[in-house]
Amino acid sequence: MTTPQSPLVTPIDRPVLVPPNGHNKVLLHSCCAPCSGEVMEAMLASGIDYTIYFYNPNIHPLKEYMLRKEENVRFAEKFGIPFIDKDDDYENDRKEWFEKARGMEHEPERGIRCTMCFDMRFEKAAQYAHENGFPVLTSCLGISRWKDMKQINDCGHRAVAPYDDVVYWDFNWRKGGGSARMIEISKRENFYQQEYCGCAYSLRDSNAHRKSQGRRPIKIGVLYYGDESTQYEK
Repeated sequence: MTTPQSPLVTPIDRPVLVPPNGHNKVLLHSCCAPCSGEVMEAMLASGIDYTIYFYNPNIHPLKEYMLRKEENVRFAEKFGIPFIDKDDDYENDRKEWFEKARGMEHEPERGIRCTMCFDMRFEKAAQYAHENGFPVLTSCLGISRWKDMKQINDCGHRAVAPYDDVVYWDFNWRKGGGSARMIEISKRENFYQQEYCGCAYSLRDSNAHRKSQGRRPIKIGVLYYGDESTQYEK
């Protein structure tokens, strides 16, 4: 079974998505436009009533954070999707994140620092869902093949556990070509192309790896999907 397509949505046949327990109101935790683009289109194509929730104090530095958020806002506005910006106290939220990461500065990607990071963001999202009548919480984080989907889903389920009125939707957004469409949408929309996960430590480690490979360090605000003129590395 397929659904009619909005003229703005990628014109493909998609299965109808049904959130847990038959609910149709979803809070989507989003980290950036490239990761959320396919998730947003998939839910829109299924007629799901969703709102984007942006809370990502891990993203560093501020310039990178603003680029990711502004691209996400731009794409949400294109579809008329409500956008909740909960990083209204970014500096203090960032200080809290660094405090929670204390002692984990040299943990690898997908390690316990990432678990802490997902927990911090999902806990706040789950609380918002509970307080504002969203029976379902989900996230676009798992669509990236660089992430550990089980780790993300475990954090999501743990975050909603204190609330009887909220369930975490651990749908596999990668399946059915979701990961490929994520890139296709990013190129079509010329989204900003971030080059590291987001936090200060992933930036540090990514640059260290690049240096070991004789590559240039990351340049924030340079690369955009689908725009060859911005591709400073071949």
